[in-house]
Amino acid sequence: MRTITPRTALEQIASGDLDPVYLVLGDDALEQAEMAEAFEQVVDDGLRAFNVDRFYGGDASLRQVIEAARTLPMMAPRRIVIVMRAERCLAPKRESRSTAADLEAFEAYLADPLPHASLILVAGDLDKRRRATARLLNVATVVTCGVIESLADGERWVRRRVSAEGLSIEPAAARLLAAQAGPDLTRLRGDVERLVLFAADQSSIGVADVREIAGPAAAHDDWAVARAIERGQAGQALKELALVLESGAAPPMVLGQLAWVVRTKLRPDRLPAAVEALFRTDLALKSSAGDHRVLLERLVLELCGVSI
Repeated sequence: MRTITPRTALEQIASGDLDPVYLVLGDDALEQAEMAEAFEQVVDDGLRAFNVDRFYGGDASLRQVIEAARTLPMMAPRRIVIVMRAERCLAPKRESRSTAADLEAFEAYLADPLPHASLILVAGDLDKRRRATARLLNVATVVTCGVIESLADGERWVRRRVSAEGLSIEPAAARLLAAQAGPDLTRLRGDVERLVLFAADQSSIGVADVREIAGPAAAHDDWAVARAIERGQAGQALKELALVLESGAAPPMVLGQLAWVVRTKLRPDRLPAAVEALFRTDLALKSSAGDHRVLLERLVLELCGVSI
């Protein structure tokens, strides 16, 4: 399985050098829809009616999808086949001989995808226990939406969401909002939703609006904890954690940020111990088994590779 960011996917689209199968995952439906639209742009506008097929899970079968992918492009080098809500095709509510045959045809296509087509499956949660899903994950280039890896990613996310609501936001305001939320997408989404409601009668959102809704400018860098853990700097990570907690951050939110660090920043050899530490800390926080600050400090030390 090869995993790329939406930015890398857009670079591939711009180059025209596409992979045969993509799986667009994530909990950001807006970004997923934007990715699907971007894949359509590979085909010239005047030829899309002949070379772009868009299906919706539940309304189309996997056999229809594969037949579309097998169809040769017309007056274009590539055919684009997009399946929205693909999880409904991959895990049909009603199992039958027909759906079983469709899954077999789909797996056969994955074993030897055709070079003239790019099949883009846009999905939410997938049942990884299913054989077809496992084979798809092995073959597809996975585009993960809703992942914020830098302040610039956060700014872009804010601008897209605000624009989708028919508003604009000053660059400094988008930067401030992204900086205060850090890598916590849940917090960022909530801040943007409140901000849009607050500024519903305005055409543009400014820094003052962000400060009114999201609070005063942060006195610390929420990304600093992640950077220190990634580098294994235990002392610095503890200092940054203290600043985060003293600013009033809720322990569950901090745990969510640390989980993001584990998912996106740690080396594979550090993952098993890190995931175990995350689950243990989550259980302790929910059961109030100890001081919350001490629990998070212990977790940060473990993520930095310090034996406790």
